[in-house]
Amino acid sequence: MTLRGKAGVYAGAAVLRLLLTVAFPGLPDLLTGRVEISTPVTSFKRLQEGLFLYNHNVWPYDGGVYHQAPLLLPLFSLLPSVKTWPIFTSLLYIIVDFLSADALCTIANSGEAGQSRLFTSPRRAKRACGLAVAAAFLFNPFTIASCIGRSTSIFTTCAILHAISKAIQGSAFNAMIALSFASYLSMYPILLLPPLVLLSFDRQPEARRTASAVAFGAKCVAITAVCLGLLLGMSFVLTGNSWEFLSRTYGIQLTLSDLTPNVGLWWYFFIEMFDSFRAFFLAVFWLHLAAYVGGLTIRLRTQPLAVLTLLLGIFSIFKPYPSIADASLFLAMLPLFRHVFPLMRYTYVASATLLYATFLGPAFYHLWIYAGSGNANFFYAITLVWSLGQSLLVTDLTFAVLRDEWEVERPDMIGKEVKQI
Repeated sequence: MTLRGKAGVYAGAAVLRLLLTVAFPGLPDLLTGRVEISTPVTSFKRLQEGLFLYNHNVWPYDGGVYHQAPLLLPLFSLLPSVKTWPIFTSLLYIIVDFLSADALCTIANSGEAGQSRLFTSPRRAKRACGLAVAAAFLFNPFTIASCIGRSTSIFTTCAILHAISKAIQGSAFNAMIALSFASYLSMYPILLLPPLVLLSFDRQPEARRTASAVAFGAKCVAITAVCLGLLLGMSFVLTGNSWEFLSRTYGIQLTLSDLTPNVGLWWYFFIEMFDSFRAFFLAVFWLHLAAYVGGLTIRLRTQPLAVLTLLLGIFSIFKPYPSIADASLFLAMLPLFRHVFPLMRYTYVASATLLYATFLGPAFYHLWIYAGSGNANFFYAITLVWSLGQSLLVTDLTFAVLRDEWEVERPDMIGKEVKQI
């Protein structure tokens, strides 16, 4: 990866984003209002509402519109007004995308996907170039739409990628700090803690390697807890010495009290749910989301990066308020496993399904909301297709990773078809 090539890719990505913003002045506001990009917990319009209240010394959670982390408010209050000088906000989002791409480069160039401490893939030579992985992320239409639409999900994406990058570099402390920021912003990244701890443990520098995995894990958990405590303490002070912000931010995700449509599976289900069963099914849905962490971490202990990638794919399907920014994060991690692509069986079907849902999703939403010729089933049906496409990719990658591992254990089965009876 040459410095000139990297500068060219980054410059092209920045020019494309700025060109779309300048050539189509109404595009940022249009994308900001799309349910595929903005959710109640990541919407830039809702952030502007909270920022207006914050700048006028009113509690930002009054009115029940703003549901995001309190510390985002002082950050955005430093920027000039988005109506007068939108370029500064656009530049901030572009810089965050570049930071995410940098972390992806580091992850790809480490070769961790093909060769970890406990597992070496026979196909590891087919490794994706770091610059190619970064370019695939920066020029992904989902990433571009999230950036121009100014979804705050990109801050979570950046923090998650830096957590993985720092873990691979052997800096467990910085990895846990980055994960704490991601968890503070969106809550769900805390579920990535077990595989991230294992990845950090495996990539420790030999000079200061901790022998006990339990002691190392306890240290990482303590760092994460302290950092989260500090962030929540700062939020407590910022919101007028009140802990009520917890129910307005994380409580919204836990209880799904805002049923604004999105590309996920929760909103329609709970619109139709009787109130007497609501608490039970909320617990079931959250348990289902968290249940994958332990099983995947234990089964794929030798490949913690694969666990992190699969979990990001699962979260983009089953979290309460998903958006295309979550899908773009999973798709950004997918090229790291280029060496197992030949083992994947349903790539074409999954890709076609995602494209089908991408193009028909906005049309079905328009038929429901604006044309009045459809109902909520129109849009929910296409979100089910979207989730199906992602599910195919996640399960296919899981099969490929397990098949690759199995062929190392059973060399005599290389190239042979396997059927479960």
